[in-house]
Amino acid sequence: MSFAVTILGSSSAKPTATRHPSAQVVNIHEQHYLVDAGEGTQQQMARAGINPLKLRAVFISHLHGDHVYGLFPLLSTLGLYGRRTPLPIYAPAPLGEILTAHLRYFDSDLPYETEWHEVRTTEHTLLLENRTLEVWSIPLRHRIATAGYLFHEKTPPLNVDKFKIAKYGLTIAQIAAAKRGEAVTLDTGETIPNEELTYLPYRPRTYAYLSDTAYSAKAAELAAGADLMYHEATYAAAERKTARQRGHSTTEDAAKAALRAGAGRLIIGHYSSRYKDEQVLVDEARELFPETYPAVEGSTFTIEKRRPDSGADKNR
Repeated sequence: MSFAVTILGSSSAKPTATRHPSAQVVNIHEQHYLVDAGEGTQQQMARAGINPLKLRAVFISHLHGDHVYGLFPLLSTLGLYGRRTPLPIYAPAPLGEILTAHLRYFDSDLPYETEWHEVRTTEHTLLLENRTLEVWSIPLRHRIATAGYLFHEKTPPLNVDKFKIAKYGLTIAQIAAAKRGEAVTLDTGETIPNEELTYLPYRPRTYAYLSDTAYSAKAAELAAGADLMYHEATYAAAERKTARQRGHSTTEDAAKAALRAGAGRLIIGHYSSRYKDEQVLVDEARELFPETYPAVEGSTFTIEKRRPDSGADKNR
């Protein structure tokens, strides 16, 4: 089952000739979720070959324009494409008010419903849950109310060891019971513990999206164990004073957050337009956290399956 993140935008407030504002698509078991929607998001989705009709929900971190201006034309385009299923949108207040005004003046006859869900940015709260995943909010420290998002895959069903099936001559009913996590009683009266018969096929995977924020130990701790973490790194370490004043992070801040979270890999983005080559920022972050990668637009980061007893995935 797939678990991947595609980068659509990596710039901070000022877009450049080669970078777009923040946007990503998270693909979990072929369920697609848009995370932030800077200007040009729908064009970037087209370039990445992502069908916008596949979107299950949208998550907006905060209401600065470089994270939300691309949402409204996308809503219109989805109507032109003939979307019929409701589109949940999770965002801090007052997006509900803005969305209502947009729908009144520009998209009053969309063929689908938009469902706004307020994200309380001071709370770590379960926002969305289905058979395959949970999405939680993570409070962040920016100039306005801002939330990060934690995408956590649910524990997969147990597998029954085929050698144990043959060894004990398990029936279909006994195999089903083992898959449910139950012990199995044989015809001889012997009871076989479930852990002897089954194994977890792979460990649940987690992606943490920490958008615009100053360094936050609390946010890093809420993302503990993330296989993949995105953390803004607007500035180089030498600009730490500017970063603090503007509620942003440096490369060192992002690396410290990844270390504190015990993340497997770190993606940094939201680069200031002053940096023409993001590699200098990546190299700086790698001094503290070697598994740091740039948020190159169009690139996809895949979190591979691994057995529960295996080490953190290091494959990009």
